[in-house]
Amino acid sequence: MATTVAPTMPAPRGPGATLRWPRGFWRSRLVEPMPDDRVAGWLWPLAVAVIAGVLRFWRLGTPSTHVFDEVYYPVNAWQMIHYGVAYVPGTGTGTGPQFLAHPPAGKWVIALGELVFGNTPLGWRVMVALAGTLTVLMVARIGRRLFRSTLLGTVAAVLLAFDGLSFVMSRTGLLDNLVTFWALAAFGLLLLDRDRTRLRLGRRIERNGTRGVGPGMGVRPYRIAAGLALGLGSASKWSGLYFLAVFAVMSLVWDVGARRTIGVRRPVLAALVRDSVPAFLSTVLLAAGVYLISWAGWFLSGDKGWDRNWAQGAGPSHYSWIPASLRSLWHYQVQMYDFNINLRTFHPYMSNPWSWSIMGRPTSFYYEAPTQGHAGCQVAHCSSAITSLGTPAFWWAATAALFVVAAVWIGRRDWRAGAVLAGVLAGWGPWFQYQDRTIFTFYAVAFAPWMALAVAMVAGLVLGGPQASAHRRVVGASTVGTYLLLVIANFVWLYPVLAAEVIPYSQWAARMWFPSWI
Repeated sequence: MATTVAPTMPAPRGPGATLRWPRGFWRSRLVEPMPDDRVAGWLWPLAVAVIAGVLRFWRLGTPSTHVFDEVYYPVNAWQMIHYGVAYVPGTGTGTGPQFLAHPPAGKWVIALGELVFGNTPLGWRVMVALAGTLTVLMVARIGRRLFRSTLLGTVAAVLLAFDGLSFVMSRTGLLDNLVTFWALAAFGLLLLDRDRTRLRLGRRIERNGTRGVGPGMGVRPYRIAAGLALGLGSASKWSGLYFLAVFAVMSLVWDVGARRTIGVRRPVLAALVRDSVPAFLSTVLLAAGVYLISWAGWFLSGDKGWDRNWAQGAGPSHYSWIPASLRSLWHYQVQMYDFNINLRTFHPYMSNPWSWSIMGRPTSFYYEAPTQGHAGCQVAHCSSAITSLGTPAFWWAATAALFVVAAVWIGRRDWRAGAVLAGVLAGWGPWFQYQDRTIFTFYAVAFAPWMALAVAMVAGLVLGGPQASAHRRVVGASTVGTYLLLVIANFVWLYPVLAAEVIPYSQWAARMWFPSWI
């Protein structure tokens, strides 16, 4: 949908004059109506989410050992349950306060599962699996609101449900899928805020007319909730900060568009005057507060938290007016920054972000080679693997879809295309400045939902609009349906090397299509 342009109407005369509008006039121009299939709008997303949940929770405890970086985060989460921070009791090597390279919120989420199911594979994976399942549900509902189509929202959900990368990351006790969850939740809340605010703006204009920069938009609870979600994402892993920055700007740009639509002469200035400060308070400042609160365990840890009392031993400071605990926390953040920026240790599965969307170098999370008679192996040599490999039929198509979405954004000034690209930019773009750092393809899970939305948007173009002929609709539906079946079949084919199934070595090798996948 192209940017809405205010209709030509008689302008008010005289200084400070206002013009009243018919009831519903501006609301119909500011906000497109939602589909009227409310029951189906929940049933289809829920059905796909249930399928995704079954896939993610089935054999969740397999393998029964730590996988890849599960040697860090679930272990730290278990320590945090007992001490509030990562801490190993004792006086030997490796004991005492433990340095964490990432903020604590994500590990607290993992700890919730460990509280219920203990320090077991199920315990340290269950909350991430739940987040991955809810992400599928959210992308369906978000797609429905973004495109005003239950069908296209469901298409996006199917793609994410059967994406191998999202599947693996939903079954592993790492932090990245939690960043995805909170970022997507914030995106959906900002969409709700956009619709609700525009409806409110329309009502105020219809009731009181408009003048100058237009009316204020009042308290915006959905944007406040988005600020909370963005804070939790940033407090899980610093890559969430990029979603905070991009989405805060995106929301303000939407405010500019709303004021331009109602005919404000200088919409950018109007949004800066009316909306920028509330936007900053409800996103950036609120997220900063959430981030600080996430360190509560460290503040209360006494001497068990890493560098908890650093400021007391640092000597005189020009910043002595700042509480010592905050100065110590700042010192800790500097250490975290230095570690993450300078992490350049060679890893055989490190990859360049240019190759992420085509799955150039997926990460091997787990590999065992049982022989006949062991672990269910019935031939001479078997393999059991977890490879964070995105379903190629989805990711390759999504890479092409980005170019179409970009063309739609530029050519038609379609805000929906811009919103999809904003999600991809926030999750993918920042990594291009760290191409010498030790980074991995599985970081791409952070922007996987927006890749699914990009494909869904192109699917909408293939299906055709309401005015398309019956033949066009049939051909479009057949094309989209065939593509979805291809994605599902591709996932089913890859499933054994995504879920640590014991299969003959020859079958594992058949699924490694390129040498870079090994």
